Amino acid sequence: MKVALFVPCFIDAFFPDVAVATLELLERFGCEVAYPLDQTCCGQPMANSGCHTDAAGAEALFVRNFAGYDHIVGPSASCIHHVRENLIAIPQTDEVKHVRENAYELVEFLHDVLGVREFPWAEFPHTVGLHNGCAALRALRTASMSELNETPFSKPMTLLSAVKGIRFAMPKRPDECCGFGGTFSVYEEPVSARMGYDKVQDHHGAGAEYIVSADMSCLMHQKGCAERLELPVKFLHIAQVLNGVRE
Repeated sequence: MKVALFVPCFIDAFFPDVAVATLELLERFGCEVAYPLDQTCCGQPMANSGCHTDAAGAEALFVRNFAGYDHIVGPSASCIHHVRENLIAIPQTDEVKHVRENAYELVEFLHDVLGVREFPWAEFPHTVGLHNGCAALRALRTASMSELNETPFSKPMTLLSAVKGIRFAMPKRPDECCGFGGTFSVYEEPVSARMGYDKVQDHHGAGAEYIVSADMSCLMHQKGCAERLELPVKFLHIAQVLNGVRE
């Protein structure tokens, strides 16, 4: 299986340990992983800001980098959602369709494609609050939504439950947006910050020592909010926990 690792630009710049954990995790399960060196942004920030045609260059480069692989895997639901559903600023060639149809967020790739249910090397004896980002929850559907009358499920919770020693804190409003929203946090900063404060206080009040998510962008926002509130909460990407990080 030829797997290409897509590392979102903010992870590459600020959280390289998340990219390394993702690579190591895929290799643990026998994937032949390549990292196209010319990759840059997928174009999501421009599209989210209403400047979708300006994303054409980034989208075309993304396709050139990843069209030759069976699967494209990235540790970010919002970026993968853009690739899968909004890569439309460029002509829809067969290569573009192949990339869109074979892009996976890490959790769904492990859960749905590889069928992973065990992480024998992982042990995390801490209380964790799970944050499902809006793109993961409402676009990729990696977990059920509490506002819908549907049978509950959670792919990230299923994976994390296989980690030895882990405990879960259950916030009162588990599906509430943390306020990041990409450029929303820039243009609506006061609203974004207040939503972030509510989110980290909800997790802290439930007893979470760590907030874990498949979206490092959400965690980046929440980490800043927790630091401003002086809350003793730590933050980890799910790839780091599943790969066996010790904290």
